[in-house]
This record gives sequence, structure tokens and C-alpha cells, in this order.
Amino acid sequence: MKHLKHTLFMLSTVLTLQYGAAQEKVKTKKAEKMNYKQETVDLLKAIETGAAAPVAIINANSYKQHNLAIADGLAGFGAALQALPAGSAKVQTIRVFQDGNYVFAHTDYNFFGPKIGFDIFRYENGKVVEHWDNLQEKPESTNPSGHTMIDGTTQVTDLDKTASNKVLVRNFVDDILVNGKMDKLTGYFNGDNYIQHNPLIPDQLSGLGKALGEMAKAGITMKYDTIHQVLGEGNFVLVVSEGHLGGKHSSFYDLFRVENGKIAEHWDVIETIEPQAEWKNNNGKFNF
Repeated sequence: MKHLKHTLFMLSTVLTLQYGAAQEKVKTKKAEKMNYKQETVDLLKAIETGAAAPVAIINANSYKQHNLAIADGLAGFGAALQALPAGSAKVQTIRVFQDGNYVFAHTDYNFFGPKIGFDIFRYENGKVVEHWDNLQEKPESTNPSGHTMIDGTTQVTDLDKTASNKVLVRNFVDDILVNGKMDKLTGYFNGDNYIQHNPLIPDQLSGLGKALGEMAKAGITMKYDTIHQVLGEGNFVLVVSEGHLGGKHSSFYDLFRVENGKIAEHWDVIETIEPQAEWKNNNGKFNF
């Protein structure tokens, strides 16, 4: 009897361990299934290659388009691709991040000409159901500090700090860019250390201040009015805002890298929002 009890105990232990291992595999597979970064990279690359398989990730029955130059739905996406000159499209995604059911990517394009872009895709039940983007003409030269719009850090770290980094960056944009509280500016940076990828602005916080001063003297105003979305993964945070640049209604996509609780690096893409009469869909540029 004692031997039987021992055998049953050992069997129960083995089954429990096996069940636990199986549950962990299920969790792992579920987590892997919910990571849509590679699907997003493949979908963007299909613009260049013409591959049909990656496009299947789009929900053909429900796909909302926020690029105002493209008609709504999967048909609108297909029509835009067909309008590209044969063999002209080039796509190199430099960075890709995921925040819940949103995936956002930073890409070097040739899409009706050389451009740098940010794309945001919303996934639902494993399919892409919504898309936003911002595109800017790619400069022919580097900025005053020798940086391009896409070079720099790519490694995602500090995943446990995603939430706090999102709060930090949102507060920076709200304080400085929306409300102009310049007395708070230095508190967001580690001294003068700041890497800048904007085509016109040099590195360092002092470089940013000088460039903004020169813009003001030239009568070029930049005003952020509304923050529409903040997405982040670890040390990277993307802020989507609406405002005006040089008097033109504009969409601002700003990507920040945070290091030790301070803003350390910045990339951006700014796009003019065309008059509504020229829109090919009525979904709006934002509407998250």
C-alpha cells in the first residue's frame, strides 16, 4: 500500500509538471502570436516586393485608412500600390515597436519619391484593421551634426519602464511644445546631452534652443495644439500631435529615446495636412 501511494504521488507530480509545462507553452505561443512586429515589417516590405502573402494580414472586410491621400479599405491600399511607377518602390524599416494592439514603425521609403515615414497599425483578432502614417521628403544631406532622419539607436531596452517613459515624454510635449513652458525645458534633459535627427537642428539642448530662436527670427512659427496619441515600448516613445508649422496645418510624429529618466535622442516626421476637399477618405488624419 505504501509503495502504491508513493507511485500515485510520483505520477501526480509528473502529470502536474507536464500540465504546467503545457500551459507555459500555450502562454508562450499566445504571446508569440500577439507579437505583430514581423508581420508589420513584412507588410511594409510587400510595397516594394509586390508579395501577396503579407497583405493577407489586413482585414479585407474592415480596414480603416487615415492616410488622406489613399482611399479607404483594402481596395484603396491596392489602388495606391498600382499607381506606383513599376519597380520604383523601396522600403527599409529601421525600427519597429509594439504597444498593446498597436505596432509602429520607422521606415526609409521610396514611395512616389524618397521619403521618411512613421506608420502605425492597429491589430484586432490577429488582423490589421486600421492604419495611420506621416511622411516627409527625405533630405539629400545630413543635419548640422551629421545625422540622418533614420540613423542612431535601434535597440529596445527598459521594457519595465515603458509606462513611466510614456508619461515623461507626454509631459515634455505638453509642457514645452503645446504650452511653451520653457522654464521646464532643462528638467527633461541630462545637461546639454541630446542627439537630434531633425534635418535642420543640431545636437545638444543648446542647439535646439538656438535653432528655435533662429526660426522665430525668420518668422517661422511652430505650434503644437493637440496630442492625439502616445505609444511606447521600453526606452522609445512616439507622440502623435496636431498643430501648425509656418502657418500650415500640420501633423507631427515625434519619436524619443529615453535614458535614465531623461530624453536622450529624437527623430521626427512632419507632414502638412491638405485641405479636406483633397482628401480621398473621410476618416481624418488622427481619430485614434
